[in-house]
Amino acid sequence: HGTLSLLNILMMFGFVAGRTNATARCSMPKPCSVHGFTDWYKVGSVCVKYFNRALNFTEAEFSCRTKAPGAHLVSVHNKKHNDYLLCIVKKFNPKNLRIWLGAFEFFKSGTFFWLDGSYWDFQIWTRGEPNHMYTGTEECVEMNWKEIGRWNDDSCHIKKNYICAFKLNAILKPGSEEME
Repeated sequence: HGTLSLLNILMMFGFVAGRTNATARCSMPKPCSVHGFTDWYKVGSVCVKYFNRALNFTEAEFSCRTKAPGAHLVSVHNKKHNDYLLCIVKKFNPKNLRIWLGAFEFFKSGTFFWLDGSYWDFQIWTRGEPNHMYTGTEECVEMNWKEIGRWNDDSCHIKKNYICAFKLNAILKPGSEEME
């Protein structure tokens, strides 16, 4: 009859109060379809995996290189993929969301690069970041420091968990699977 149920009212209140559950809106990417890597997730043209092991930036990158052919710390090229990574971290480690991404500032130039050589065509910095210009010591890029889902530049020697990625076509034999 047009009466609001208690649930509707609570949902409306929750929405108004800004208390919407972040994980509720979180959609996980599909599993990676490459044989032997089905515990990884498909994000665009790469497969990714979260590693709950705190390493400095260099250690994390070299760890990634041992996990799969052509693997690196993950690069991010759009908001949807950034949201997928956030979702993965929330699933595996909701209490510690900070992770290394595969980006670094090149020799204090103010220019950032992805370790996998892909184009720097997307960024989603925390407000006031990157602030490396003032410190000169923060050259590596992390996610989820102060604003969840956004990036920050931090000192490369700090240990954080990380996400590795490899390009699907680096492992697939030609013709074994169509790219999406």
